[in-house]
Amino acid sequence: MSGLNPQLKKYYIFLGASLVFSIGLQIVLGYLGVPWFISIGLVMAIFILLPMYMRRRQMGQMGNYGGRSSGAGGGFFGSGGQGDSGSVRYVCLVCNNKHKGGSCPRCGSKMQRADF
Repeated sequence: MSGLNPQLKKYYIFLGASLVFSIGLQIVLGYLGVPWFISIGLVMAIFILLPMYMRRRQMGQMGNYGGRSSGAGGGFFGSGGQGDSGSVRYVCLVCNNKHKGGSCPRCGSKMQRADF
């Protein structure tokens, strides 16, 4: 594991620790007399939700690409950098005018490219 990315290494350590914690919790809940389906459901919830929380926190630290406070999508195209990144803008290939869609309002051409 010495050649791994330090963040990935930390993620694997956390994943292993959460697995050990989940198994230990299941054993403790078994000794306390909690039904097996409740303990397994609790363990699975912890084992699934903790890495999801960690991933969301890590994405938030990387520049708010996917945190809840991000207004933009943060997906394939990043945050966009535009004020109105929720809609696709088009650029006319004839007169280079930016518009919302359909034909160009300046020259009437339908030749356009999408501008993200």
